[in-house]
Amino acid sequence: MKAIVHDVYGPADVLELREVDKPSVGDDEVLIEVRAAGLDPGVWIFMTGRPMAVRLAAGLRRPKVAVLGRAVAGVVVAVGAGVTRLRPGDEVYGTCQSGSFAQYATARQHRLAPKPANLTFEQAAAMPISAVTALQSIRDARVQPGQRVLITGAAGGVGSFAVQLVKLHGASVTGVCSTSKIELVRSIGAEDVIDYTQHEIDRGGARYDIIIDTAGNRPLSLLRRATTPRGTIALVGGGHATGWLLGGFQRQLAAPLLSLIGSQRVRGVAAREHYEDLDELTTLTEAGSVTPVIDRTYALADAPDAMRYLAQGHPAGKIVVTVQPSRERHSTIPATAI
Repeated sequence: MKAIVHDVYGPADVLELREVDKPSVGDDEVLIEVRAAGLDPGVWIFMTGRPMAVRLAAGLRRPKVAVLGRAVAGVVVAVGAGVTRLRPGDEVYGTCQSGSFAQYATARQHRLAPKPANLTFEQAAAMPISAVTALQSIRDARVQPGQRVLITGAAGGVGSFAVQLVKLHGASVTGVCSTSKIELVRSIGAEDVIDYTQHEIDRGGARYDIIIDTAGNRPLSLLRRATTPRGTIALVGGGHATGWLLGGFQRQLAAPLLSLIGSQRVRGVAAREHYEDLDELTTLTEAGSVTPVIDRTYALADAPDAMRYLAQGHPAGKIVVTVQPSRERHSTIPATAI
């Protein structure tokens, strides 16, 4: 199969389109013919191996998983002996472990859900990490009707979903973005928008009951000044932040200690992958309440260019890699016989 592979850590220049073996399928896994793969800062982190702490999981000297990518949408072509929720022919979306920038990928069944019927594969691939992270950040922040919520990076991958989901909770949304994205942020539900090229988020003092910080580039002191005395700060972003060992993740890890200082509640948010959240998002998208915002799509061979665009840090919504269906004829025999 064709796949985007990296043998060493580094910038997008280390990525190559190659022929590699199709991944094998375990008892609790399914084999997916990939139709689209979503990009997020986590993909950039695993490509570069920075911050260094990520190498404890990804491989100290070189990547353990050569194929890049995690968010996936596609069609199940085979299932392991222990799989009960899915079967060949199902259209699914979720996260995989063998790399989604490829014609085929494997995933554990509990990390997949049926694809929303009203979404394309490209739209579905935009959701498994960013929309789930937005959903969990709203839960962790305990968003309630009538609250005032500020979302930094409101035009980005997580931010564009967070704006829509906060609105569904009956809260008032202020989005933070650049000048060119103001209309986009308003169109997805923000009542007010702060253009960060003109104003900072503390321009009106402590106004917000909750801040969902997906941008990850503002000091905590600034976030505190814009939050009410008993408000909540949910720290989501920081994947591109500098720092040799922990990078932007040091704020998330320190969140429990930061909550002990002052009366404000500080939460570090990291996505936890399970099909139940995807099922909830499917219900919302099929009802028309949540719509993925796609900035650009790239062919599989152009995935290095997609990563370069992601690294610039200013996409409006999500970036997606599309994968052409394989011409192979598929069998519905169990994966254990493949």
